[in-house]
Amino acid sequence: MAAKPSIPKGTRDFSPVEMAKRNYIFNTIRDVYHLYGFQQIETPAMEMLSTLMGKYGDEGDKLLFKIQNSGDYFSEITDEELLSRNAAKLASKFCEKGLRYDLTVPFARYVVMHRDEITFPFKRYQIQPVWRADRPQKGRYREFYQCDADVVGSDSLLNEVELMQIVDTVFSRFNIRVCIKINNRKILSGIAEIIGESDKIVDITVAIDKLDKIGLDNVNAELKEKGISDEAIAKLQPIILLSGTNAEKLATLKNVLAASEVGLKGVEESEFILNTLETMGLKNEIELDLTLARGLNYYTGAIFEVKALDVQIGSITGGGRYDNLTGVFGMAGVSGVGISFGADRIFDVLNQLDLYPKEAVNGTELLFINFGEKEAAFSMGILSKVRAAGIRAEIFPDAAKMKKQMSYANAKNIPFVAIVGENEMSEGKAMLKNMETGEQNLVSAEELIAAIR
Repeated sequence: MAAKPSIPKGTRDFSPVEMAKRNYIFNTIRDVYHLYGFQQIETPAMEMLSTLMGKYGDEGDKLLFKIQNSGDYFSEITDEELLSRNAAKLASKFCEKGLRYDLTVPFARYVVMHRDEITFPFKRYQIQPVWRADRPQKGRYREFYQCDADVVGSDSLLNEVELMQIVDTVFSRFNIRVCIKINNRKILSGIAEIIGESDKIVDITVAIDKLDKIGLDNVNAELKEKGISDEAIAKLQPIILLSGTNAEKLATLKNVLAASEVGLKGVEESEFILNTLETMGLKNEIELDLTLARGLNYYTGAIFEVKALDVQIGSITGGGRYDNLTGVFGMAGVSGVGISFGADRIFDVLNQLDLYPKEAVNGTELLFINFGEKEAAFSMGILSKVRAAGIRAEIFPDAAKMKKQMSYANAKNIPFVAIVGENEMSEGKAMLKNMETGEQNLVSAEELIAAIR
């Protein structure tokens, strides 16, 4: 007996229902991106390893899926190299390409390669899969989608404002209640400066970013472990635990960071973003959260994270301002700001809260029962009119037993069935059955279309 087929660990098949739900997510996000003037690009699934390597740190580099060269790649390798069993060195000899790890580095490469064709500021979005050779576990996959939007070539804080409006609009359309958290890397740098630990900014931000997950005592223990003095940790406590309205937090920060030029710049930027958004009538809460640090160290200004309020789950959207996206490819000074929606986590939230609209997940709206050649030919005429009216419809391809055809309609959650026999054909009509109520009516093609609409 043939072995049962399987798929690689950390990947998934998606059923028709799941695909309908995923497309609802992608289409909603895509529509909102278009609403704000973003244009779609796509980049190849595989990039040159020279593009990808060294951009994600040592740990990230280890998670890159490398693609074996075609042809006789062993011809360039010596017996000594083969016998050394040095995996990293050998891979560099016969792997020149790899699957993309994220959409940001390929985007930076795209901007540099196409700089003469791009009009700046460049507002792009990308909805594509990425791959990471991570250890698969619940909620973490080796293949998953990212839904990124970035504006590059502009320092204006209006870009940050619009990205927050996009976030608010997307989650309002999904009917997911969220809290949009905002902070600024300059504020974090200012805090490190005034507590006398400027050189430990990365250690401080990495630790306080874990406050929600591990609690204050463990954050303090981690700070101490990283060599931060007890005096500095004590100074940090009222800042980490800062409470009140956004305006009250900003007022306190102005006093606390009075001696830090970079810190005050971060407060000023945050104040502009929050005050502008206040006039925009956002439907979701926006909160200045000083514990928000974002793991990636390339953010230089505003940083964002979105939490769902009605479901226990990690961040479902994140992003921020970066100053030198393209510098690694020799094009310095291109500032940008971007966000990324976590499609897989949004999928889980919508499932848990049962928020998918029926029309988004239902496929076929009308099934014509097939009683034979003559009846099918008559039904095809009505079917053409129905489809021309934009109604998703199909005919059962075989003249099978009625029970089998009705079971097919039930299995696919088709809400209406059209029955056409000799009596219906003689009147030039069809019997329309509502599968939910069981109600049946003899109708013309025009009445059938009106009833389903």
